[in-house]
Amino acid sequence: MPEPLKSNSRGARRTQQPGRAWQRMLSGRRLDILDPSPMDVEIIDIAHGLARVSRWNGQTKGLYPMSVAQHSVMVERFVSQNAPKLDTRWRLAALLHDAPEYVIGDMITPFKYALGGIYREIESHLCEAIHIRFGLPAVLPEPVSKAIKRADRMAAWLEATQLAGFSKEDAAKILQRPRGTPDEFRLRPVAPQQAAEMFLKRFRLLGGERS
Repeated sequence: MPEPLKSNSRGARRTQQPGRAWQRMLSGRRLDILDPSPMDVEIIDIAHGLARVSRWNGQTKGLYPMSVAQHSVMVERFVSQNAPKLDTRWRLAALLHDAPEYVIGDMITPFKYALGGIYREIESHLCEAIHIRFGLPAVLPEPVSKAIKRADRMAAWLEATQLAGFSKEDAAKILQRPRGTPDEFRLRPVAPQQAAEMFLKRFRLLGGERS
């Protein structure tokens, strides 16, 4: 019978049996997924990974899937438009809002809930390590989190109705369409390399390299 799961000092759950919980990144870093260190987080790994992770499990129209990297750039753009006086570091937080997915992938929301708390714990610890690595607080202020969530929902609505085959009526049954979501905004998924370059360009412009 397998040993029960236990929590370590940081709250991430582990089995008592020793095993490999790290992933080797192209930068050469080894990131412990259950107990991530900010020192093992590199932006080139994040950009490379997110550019190759597909939104909507790849079930989107077009030559290329909508990558999490391109989605992240769009969310940061919407945050900047919705709150033009927001400090630059919070815009950087918006760009990095899905950064843990460079390690754990992008699971559709219903599946995340089906997995329960263990997925959220792992995602949360990765997010904290990424924030600390780039000079952000481990936990964002609530108003900032709300601003990012609003922009994230705007992006999700546009992706659902333009790329994922949802009619507006069907999308309205499962998604929130925030006020101000631009109907005229047109999505065109790009190749992974271009998505990574877009992501890194925004990162640099937002001062991420000075962290």
